[in-house]
Amino acid sequence: MLARLKLICASAAVAVAAVLAAPPLLAQTHIIHAGKLLATPGEAVQAQRSVVVVDGKVREIRDGYVTAESVGLADAPVVDLRDHFVMPGFMDLHVHLSGDRESSSPGDQFRLSDAHISLRASMNAKKTLMIGFTTVRDLGSKGDTIFALRDAVKAGWVPGPRILASGNSISPTGGHGDINGVRREIMDAMPSPGACNGPADCRRAVRQMIKYGADVIKVTATGGTLSVTGTGTGQQFTQEELNAIAETTHMFKRKVTAHAHGKEGIIAAIKAGFDNIEHSMWADEETMKVFKKHGTWMVPTVWPITYVGVTEEEKRTGPLSHVPPVVMEKLIALGDQPKTMTRLAHKMGVNIALGTDSGVSPHGTNANEFLEYVAIGMTPMEALMAGTVNAAKAAGIDDFTGKLVPGYAADIVAMPQDPLMDIKAVLGVDFVMRDGIVFKTPQ
Repeated sequence: MLARLKLICASAAVAVAAVLAAPPLLAQTHIIHAGKLLATPGEAVQAQRSVVVVDGKVREIRDGYVTAESVGLADAPVVDLRDHFVMPGFMDLHVHLSGDRESSSPGDQFRLSDAHISLRASMNAKKTLMIGFTTVRDLGSKGDTIFALRDAVKAGWVPGPRILASGNSISPTGGHGDINGVRREIMDAMPSPGACNGPADCRRAVRQMIKYGADVIKVTATGGTLSVTGTGTGQQFTQEELNAIAETTHMFKRKVTAHAHGKEGIIAAIKAGFDNIEHSMWADEETMKVFKKHGTWMVPTVWPITYVGVTEEEKRTGPLSHVPPVVMEKLIALGDQPKTMTRLAHKMGVNIALGTDSGVSPHGTNANEFLEYVAIGMTPMEALMAGTVNAAKAAGIDDFTGKLVPGYAADIVAMPQDPLMDIKAVLGVDFVMRDGIVFKTPQ
C-alpha cells in the first residue's frame, strides 16, 4: 500500500511539474498590421505599424506595413488589422472565475463537486478571454480548482486568460472570508483553509496558502457586503495580525491585497504595508491621503454596483434580490457610494488599477468597468491605463506584460472603433491574442 501511494504521489508530482514547466501551447509567429497602435497606454497612438510576434513575444514594432519576407519570417501569417485600433490586452485584478451568479443557485458550494466547479470556472475563463482580458487575478476561489485551471491555461489545455490566483482568502474566524450562515455541522465539516487568529497563526495561514500554490495573498481585512452575517463591514483583523500577514507575504516574494470596505480597515491594511486594497467602499478624503502617502494601489469594483442597481428599489428587484435580509441591509446601505468614492480617489490622484469583482456581475461583462471610470471623471486614456499598464504595476507583472514593447508577452487586442474617441469601443473587441496565440479574429 505504501509503495502504491509513493507511486501515485510521484506520478502526480511529474504531472504537475510538466504543466508548470510547459510553454504556452501553439504560441506562433505572426505579423500584425495595425491601423492605429497604442503600444503603451499613456503614450501617443501610432499609425500604420507592424507588430512582429515570435514565440509568444513581441520581437519588434516596425513603421508601415512590412512583409513577412522583409523581417526574415517567410512563413509567418499576416493579420490584417489596418482598419482596427490595436493595444495591449486588458487586465482585471479582481475576479472570481469559479463563482457565477447567473448560472449558480444558493447552496451550490454544498452540492456541487470540485470537478463541476472547475468546469464552470473554465467556461467563465473563456468568456473573459474572448472579450479582451488576457490577464486576470482570481481573488477567492477554492484553491484546488483555481490552481488547476491556472496551470491548464498555461499549458494550453483550455482557453483562458493568464491567471494569478490567491486560492482561499485569509480571514479571521467568523469573518467575511470564513464559512458562515449555515448549520454548525456544515461549518465544522467545511472549514475555511485560510481562517486564522492571532499574528502567529496568520503567518501560518499565509505560508500554507503559498504552499498550496497561491500567486498572491488575498485577505478579508474587513467585513463584506455579501457575507451572510450581521457583523458589519468594519475592520475584522487587528493591526498586529495585518502586519504579520503583510510581512510574511513579502518574505515569500508575493503581493498581498485586502478586501476592505470600512475606513478603519482600509487604513490599517495600508499601514501594514499591503500592496493593493480592493473595493475601498467607505474610503473618504482622509483615507485617500493615506493611500497617496504610502503609494498603495486601489482596485475599485464599480461595475457591479451599476449591475445590481444603486437605489433601494433596484436592489430589492435586481439580480441580487434573492439574498438574505442581512445581506440586503448592507447592499441598501451601500447605495452608490463606490461611484462617489472612486470619483474622489481619481480627483485626489490615488493610484487606480482595474478590477470588477466579476462573479458578482456576470463574467464576460468586465469591460464595462472602463465605462464606469470614464463616467466618474477619467479620460479614456486614463481608463485604458488602469486596465493595462497600471494593472500590471499593481500586480507586480509589469516586467513582461501591460504594454507592447520588444521582449514583452504578445498579449494583444483590437477593436474596429477608437476607444480614445468613445470608450464604449472596448465592448467591441474582435481580435484577441494571448502569449502569441490567436483566440479570436474579426469575422
